[in-house]
Amino acid sequence: MDMGNSSLVTEFFLVGLTKYSEIQLPLFFLFLGIYIVTVAGNLGLVTLIGLNSHLHTPMYYFLFNLSFIDLCYSSVITPKLLVNFVSKLNTISYAGCMTQLFFYCFFVSAECYVLTVMAYDRYVAICKPLLYTVTMSPQVCSLLAVIVYVGAFIGAWAHTGCMLRLTFCDANTINHYMCDILPLLELSCTNTHINELVVLIVVGFDVGVPSLTIIISYSLILTSILRMHSTEGRSKAFSTCSSHIIVVSVFFGSGAFMYLHPSSVLSMDQGKVSTVFYTIVVPMLNPLIYSFRNKEVKVALNKLLEIYYKRRKFVFCI
Repeated sequence: MDMGNSSLVTEFFLVGLTKYSEIQLPLFFLFLGIYIVTVAGNLGLVTLIGLNSHLHTPMYYFLFNLSFIDLCYSSVITPKLLVNFVSKLNTISYAGCMTQLFFYCFFVSAECYVLTVMAYDRYVAICKPLLYTVTMSPQVCSLLAVIVYVGAFIGAWAHTGCMLRLTFCDANTINHYMCDILPLLELSCTNTHINELVVLIVVGFDVGVPSLTIIISYSLILTSILRMHSTEGRSKAFSTCSSHIIVVSVFFGSGAFMYLHPSSVLSMDQGKVSTVFYTIVVPMLNPLIYSFRNKEVKVALNKLLEIYYKRRKFVFCI
């Protein structure tokens, strides 16, 4: 990624989450706790799925990718936010800002796509169970994962590449705690019409296509469930989808709350608080939702802990 453009700015100043110094330290410990839970939860799910052969199915393959994305997604934003809470001068270099922007766009797009693929996986599992092993073969799952990451890369490169062509003159104070697209566009002293068009097209695609696909998938799933005569079958079908529905609702709901408010209703400070939930809290919630609501994950975790304690007891006896 070429950082050597015509920008006159070599670094940016981040205003941060709040200007009140007396709550900076409590916020530091709060977000440190959230980050620790996020890393432990997502890394735990990645490890659990990787080690347990019973979880080597398409559903958990995509959950593995979701946890990996959430782990990286949070790590792009939270460490810098934590540093800003305890640092007197909240600066980020021009290259660092563009790098953060790229990976932020990459992982948020990847999350949209992987949640879409997970909805399709549930559709095939419930509506076409006899064709499930063929339709969601290892080769197909690998191909879908490649499409997720390639699509996310293209979108992130479009945003970052257009940002690199802009010139930033004297204004270098970002009214945010991270390098986001809209706050950066406000600082540019050159025409941003192309950037705004790219944002409209890419974000429209990243949100529109996944939302439509998920709505169609779950409409077909609901129709199929209602046709089932067995109460047990309905209950099992609902239980396999419930965790994913909650995750989708939290992720897209928090994003919609942030972006669908008129600027007159949602101030910049309120927007930053909304972004915190969208970028920091959601990656923490996903592994918790799948851990507490998914029976197979809980069973696999209990087995792994049982093996660990047995080995520990054996070593202790020796």
